[in-house]
Amino acid sequence: MNYRHIFHAGNFADVMKHALYIELMRALQRKDKPFLILDTHAGIGRYDVSAAEAEKTGEWRSGIGLLLDDPPPALAAYVELVKMLGLYPGSPCLVAGLMRPKERLVACELHAEDAQTLRRAMRHTPNVAVHFRDGYEAVSAFLPPPEKRGLILIDPPFERTDEFAVVARALEAGWRKFPSGVFCVWYPIKHRAPVRAFFETLKQGPVRDMVAFELLKRPDTDPNRLNGCGLLIINPPFGFELAAQPILAACAQRLGEAGASFAIERLADE
Repeated sequence: MNYRHIFHAGNFADVMKHALYIELMRALQRKDKPFLILDTHAGIGRYDVSAAEAEKTGEWRSGIGLLLDDPPPALAAYVELVKMLGLYPGSPCLVAGLMRPKERLVACELHAEDAQTLRRAMRHTPNVAVHFRDGYEAVSAFLPPPEKRGLILIDPPFERTDEFAVVARALEAGWRKFPSGVFCVWYPIKHRAPVRAFFETLKQGPVRDMVAFELLKRPDTDPNRLNGCGLLIINPPFGFELAAQPILAACAQRLGEAGASFAIERLADE
């Protein structure tokens, strides 16, 4: 529990993750039926990138900082929402900014102080419940939802050496309870071996309709750096793979270094 996202808020990984997350929300909202959003590692809600912690790393400057004045068209809706919400909004605030009255958000945070901060940030937002609890347990506890539709974001800090294995177990458990849910997992890319092992573990299980969306800021040759990140999405909405391409391309072009790239890989068919 040493991780603090304030050091990394608004960096290239947040831009990629949140731009795709917004697109997922809008894809699900094309149907009139309500759905649950479950955020398992919700954080504090908003991050002040002028704070000493954020300025210590300055990661936001090579992320959202490169987009605020002149966003590429594929990222314009995301940047507009960030500006509207103020500070740098984390995933629960982004979702709350897009939710219709019929939708609801369950946000889980295991760090006691951060959970209290998130409660304060969301106290005037209807249809939002903040829980001080383990997010992995929440995947099983809150599924299946009564709405029978759901978007589940699993965005752990990857502090644990076995985090990929824990995520794989939580995903399978959640899918067994709610196989029609849209599950979205953020993961870091330092080097390729842990990611490939994670994919192979999932492929050997029962989960189907899995697609990996990846952004490399630079080639993944230095295992001591965050070279890129990915979103693994189970049950992506119709057309989402096509919609994600310009978003990833814009991230690679605007936020990447030499050798930046993106990829979309289907791991399991429907």
